[in-house]
Amino acid sequence: MAQALVTGATSGIGRAIALALHGAGHQVVALGRNPQALADLSALGLHTRQMDLTDAASFATLSDLAPDFLVNNAGMMPPLGNFCDADPGDIDHAINTNLRAVLALTRAIAPGMRARGHGHIFFTGSTAGHAPFANLAVYCATKAAIGGFAQALRLDMAPHNVRVTEIVAGRVETGLYNTLLPPEARAAMYAGNGAVQPADVAAMLLAVLALPQSVDVARFDILPTHQAVATGTPKKEA
Repeated sequence: MAQALVTGATSGIGRAIALALHGAGHQVVALGRNPQALADLSALGLHTRQMDLTDAASFATLSDLAPDFLVNNAGMMPPLGNFCDADPGDIDHAINTNLRAVLALTRAIAPGMRARGHGHIFFTGSTAGHAPFANLAVYCATKAAIGGFAQALRLDMAPHNVRVTEIVAGRVETGLYNTLLPPEARAAMYAGNGAVQPADVAAMLLAVLALPQSVDVARFDILPTHQAVATGTPKKEA
């Protein structure tokens, strides 16, 4: 039985991935901050730990783990708006959550995978890391950094039989915008099956894991069918 460590596992993509890995027979350690959501996962048979990943000292509590799979999924979106008006505290929070915590956790886990000569590390990236979006400058910057880190890490880990994959997600129906957009705007975003579901991302991750060890999917883009270009602008009809 392989062991999987999944961050941001209490909702959205992280929860779907944690449940899919558990359903596939793996031992899942789900990390998150919401105690009730963690209790719900625990009731389903998953192992859970409440953690704030921006607190590097908390990584010491993971020293007993030797995961075969690491899913770096935890992340946040800062308030939408022109970068010139961004609050410095929001900028720091986004960088700490989306980048610094990811680097720190990967640094804590990857050496063990290298020593064992086996493992797979996933990063939840975004189309925002590969194409510009107005009013999302800081988020784009953090996701672009994750994309670059994932691809460079893949080269570091490949000689040690450890695979690395970046998940480049387009519009996924999650709670990411819950505090940033009014309900009617969120409903419009997801109307008419216009978004990928978290379970779709989880299914793709399982498909990547099922590939032979000799195959490494460096990144996979998963978008709604109608999302014709990276920025999500609908293709005009002729």
